[in-house]
Amino acid sequence: MESFLMSSAIAGRDLISMADLSKRQIEEFLDAALLIKRQGAPSDALKGKILASCFFEPSTRTRLSFEAAMLRLGGSVIGFSEGSSTSVQKGESLSDTIRIISNLSDLIVIRHSAEGSAFAAAEASVKPVINAGDGANQHPTQTLLDLFTIRELHGKIDGLQIALMGDLRFARTVHSLALGLAHYAVRLYFISSPEFALPDEIAQGLRKEGVKFSYHEDLDEVLSKIDILYMTRRQKERSSLPEKKPFVLRKTHLEEAKETLRVLHPLPRTTEIDPAIDRLPQAAYFQQAANGLFVRQAILSLILEGQ
Repeated sequence: MESFLMSSAIAGRDLISMADLSKRQIEEFLDAALLIKRQGAPSDALKGKILASCFFEPSTRTRLSFEAAMLRLGGSVIGFSEGSSTSVQKGESLSDTIRIISNLSDLIVIRHSAEGSAFAAAEASVKPVINAGDGANQHPTQTLLDLFTIRELHGKIDGLQIALMGDLRFARTVHSLALGLAHYAVRLYFISSPEFALPDEIAQGLRKEGVKFSYHEDLDEVLSKIDILYMTRRQKERSSLPEKKPFVLRKTHLEEAKETLRVLHPLPRTTEIDPAIDRLPQAAYFQQAANGLFVRQAILSLILEGQ
């Protein structure tokens, strides 16, 4: 298959963690997504290729955008949207399940509740595996569309001041985004209550890369400084810890912010963003979600290039 994109070292590789990617590789994904968003992609770019969409956990945006991306590129999709429909329910191991699926497809996208499940799937598969979320660990393709959207909104990533607020302990989107942003010259602010603070291993990784960051319990402490506010919901499916201080963004908060501030959220949201904000120019989370299609078209195209 001859790719419509430039030849890539990413071809044939797994995408399990943001730690697997260099800044150059991240930018390659972002540039490819920009090309696709501006010019489109050939409707037969992945003709004859099969994507196995293996979602053991619920998903709306990630699953459907991957499937739509594959279909728009001319490929086909097989798979399932809940683990109860697979032989795992009969006692089959994840490894055996993935081994079989990899013989039926050209690429596997997996979401699973267990941390490390995507790595285990990659070990078992003879075809490339993309991590669409493994427990509270990582969600690299969400991070790529987050970075794409940040760059689209501000024309750059370097030099920005970015706050991440909410459940930072269990939100895999935050963990991946922090690792992705470590490649850029950014200033980070982590806003949460102590029980939902960023995991130490992520913080240690940021320190190792020389990223400047600080912890806060109140948005007002940093609101006037930031260019991006990245919101997260309570990950109730991963933790039953009581939330002593809910973090909710209201229209009144934005009165103290820069005019150029943009609010992002990986979605779904619950109560952490006042719906009245949806109509304001600061709200960029639906634009962010829409970018998932272009970014995932780029990911599929680059990984399956020449396969």
